[in-house]
Amino acid sequence: MLDRQYSERIWHRINQKTKPLGALGQLEQLAHDLALIQSNKKGDAVTSIELNKPTILVFAADHGIAQHGVSIAPSEVTQQMVLNFLAGGAAVNCFCRVNQVEFYVVDSGILLPVASDSAQLVSQPLGNGTKDFSTVAAMSMEQVEKGIELGQKLIRQKVKEGSDLLMFGEMGIANTSSAAALLAALSELPVEICVGRGTGITDQQFAKKRSLVECGVSRCSGLTPKQILAEVGGFEIVQMVGGFLAAAEEGVPVLVDGFIATAAAYVACQIAPECREYMIFAHQSEEAGHKHMLTRLEAKPLLDLSMRLGEGTGAVLAVSLVRAAVEFYNHMASFEQAGVTV
Repeated sequence: MLDRQYSERIWHRINQKTKPLGALGQLEQLAHDLALIQSNKKGDAVTSIELNKPTILVFAADHGIAQHGVSIAPSEVTQQMVLNFLAGGAAVNCFCRVNQVEFYVVDSGILLPVASDSAQLVSQPLGNGTKDFSTVAAMSMEQVEKGIELGQKLIRQKVKEGSDLLMFGEMGIANTSSAAALLAALSELPVEICVGRGTGITDQQFAKKRSLVECGVSRCSGLTPKQILAEVGGFEIVQMVGGFLAAAEEGVPVLVDGFIATAAAYVACQIAPECREYMIFAHQSEEAGHKHMLTRLEAKPLLDLSMRLGEGTGAVLAVSLVRAAVEFYNHMASFEQAGVTV
């Protein structure tokens, strides 16, 4: 758990800036949280927040449930989008360029592997897509444990390379079905309020998606979070869970993206509740179940732009707000410095 002995000094620094108390709203809480995390790492209340090598890792994997047509696209699109990421042509690539964010894509288990020697591709597949969780467990417990371990190892490597702000994105046709199933299984909320339309499916597809998710969730009663991951999770989600666990262990904050990334964050918090203190929630997705996850995580997202793309796009967009919070904390004058009296 974060040691909050530094919190009072951090708030004092923020409150002495040339502004009315609380006038910068959520940016003040953001600056406080970043400073508190770094203060814990350095053993003293920091007067300057460091921001080095913001990095996003987009975890890609396929889902067996996609064979039922619960998305507007077939599973082959996962591989095609991975190639698009590597070519720099996706929305997340555009936002990374604008916000100076390092980008990597992680093959966590796509159906059709990518042959590429790109330095931006990390290949650590758990298989060629999960099984159809509407009928059988999506993966084995061995795959769950290995996936968490791979995610942890990768994040520790990125921290060692100097990144002190992380983001996780995802790509995987039908992964909103998995995320909805995880939400329903972990929260015991009704499936019908957890399942959304994902990429924009028809009423008929939506009804089928709800029914299939219900089949998977029905096997999850009384199971542990890791067992629930095995039943209805995805390879990309499992590796993101490991990423969240490792980031907290390394004392590095993670900007949490939308529905699927938040599902991984939710599972990580079930496994190790202290992870929550290292999560900064980037945005409110339009996907139906996301607001329920945010409520359970007591999260107030920085942005609400009616987005539902995934890829980590919301997290990367929030980097500009992180930079603003860091800048005002580090360089905005105090009343004393500016000679302003109130």
